[in-house]
Parts: sequence; C-alpha cells; structure tokens
Amino acid sequence: MMDEENLLGDSGVSGDRKFVSALARGLDVLRCFRPFETTLTNQEISARTGLPKPTVSRLAHTLCKLDYLVYSERTGTYRLGSGVLALGYGVLAGMEIADRAHAEMKRLCESGSNIHVTAALGERHRMGVIYTAVHRAQAAVSLTVNVGLRLPLFRSAVGRAILVSMSEQEREHLLYQTAQDRPAEAGASRASVEKALEEYDRLGYCTAFGDWMPEVNGIAVPVVSLNGDRVYGMNIGGPSFLVSPEVLQGEFAERLKEAARALSRSTGAEK
Repeated sequence: MMDEENLLGDSGVSGDRKFVSALARGLDVLRCFRPFETTLTNQEISARTGLPKPTVSRLAHTLCKLDYLVYSERTGTYRLGSGVLALGYGVLAGMEIADRAHAEMKRLCESGSNIHVTAALGERHRMGVIYTAVHRAQAAVSLTVNVGLRLPLFRSAVGRAILVSMSEQEREHLLYQTAQDRPAEAGASRASVEKALEEYDRLGYCTAFGDWMPEVNGIAVPVVSLNGDRVYGMNIGGPSFLVSPEVLQGEFAERLKEAARALSRSTGAEK
C-alpha cells in the first residue's frame, strides 16, 4: 500500500515540462524509509511507491552508485547510505533557526509546572511537517519524538500553525491538491483549516487535542525565519493523560507565543 504522506506521485505536475519524473521517483525511493526502520527489500519499496519492482531495481542501483543507498547481498535489503546523511547535515546546517530554537524550547518546557511536555520546531514538506528541532522534558513519561519525525499537515497543531501563516492562495492550492489526491479527506481538511484560522484569530495559537493521535495533546504557533523567506511551526504538547488542554492553554500558551516572537523576524505575524 502506498504511503500517501511520504510519496509524491504525479498529481499536480501533469503538463509541467520542467518536472523530471525519474528524479521524483528516485526521491520517492529514499522517502520510503520511515523512522526507526533500518532496511527495506525491493518488494517493500515497490509496495510503498507503487512502482514496478524492475523500476525500483534500476532506481536503487543508481542510488547505490551515488552512495544514497547501500545494498546487502547477504540479506537482499537496502539501507540509507552516507550520501543521505550528508544531505541531511547540509539542510540542518542551513537552518540557523533550529539552533536558536533549542534555547527557547528549553525555557518553554521548564517554564510551567508540568514536567511531561515536549517542544518542537517543524517545517512543511508537501502534505506533512518535518521536525527540525526537539526538546523533550526530562520526565520518565513524555512524548518520544525526534528530529525527522513527520506529522500530518492538516491534523497536527504544528501543521495548522503553518497553514494559518500562509496566504489564502497557498492554502487553497494545498486544499485543491488534497481534493485531487485524497477526495475522501477533502472535507475534513477544509474544516481543519477553517478551525485553525478561527482559533488563531481568537487565541493566537492553534490546537490539536487528540486530532493527530488520540493520546497526544498539543498547541502551536507559526515562526518566521530571520530573512522572512521560511515559515515554521513551533509546538508544545504531551501525552493526553498527563498533559491536558487546560494545562497547555493555561500555563504554556502565552509563553509559547513569546518564544515564537523571540525567534521570528518580526511580530507582525504573531498574536
């Protein structure tokens, strides 16, 4: 079964003469690897991408030659190679905001009485949000999340915070893509955007209480990079049985907004 949040497909690019499908398919192969997975077989990659196994074999062979994948003759599986790690470090090195966010997130997590909260900074990648910085509380029970974790754009607080910071045209484009790719989710996605806009206008932050995962509560705000060309989301949350909506809104909401203002280029986009 194809992983709808990881893979690009050809939706939204038909008729685009500059779009290189072979490159997109190669990237789809790399995106097949999920958190905590080490190896994948040709068949598993084929199932996740929807590509024929011979096509996967050719793409994987090329990626191995470029050190983005490593093939094991003994197990018949592929793992990510050092080339991917080098790319990842290059991306993170360019995100000066992630370095600055750590200090703010540490202060944020330590500012309230609840020791089970986790703060994170994320950036949109297609229909998801990728965490680029995380600070976990030192309590025995907190969210187990790491840099690289992917959250859904429309169902997470951090995704909604990014959505409200976009122009109406950008949001409508993403909603159109959702309607084309996953028609069954179109209504819920639009309702989620409308709720997020109303919450941000009224509260200055977005919420997701059990929307991403039933056992997780979170609130989030947008953060603008210093040069103004990138928008992130910063959230704080925790296990729902330990971190209630009342705690997040009562103890952390204003501090979360203050942290976002400290990181943002200006307070113009902040409440």
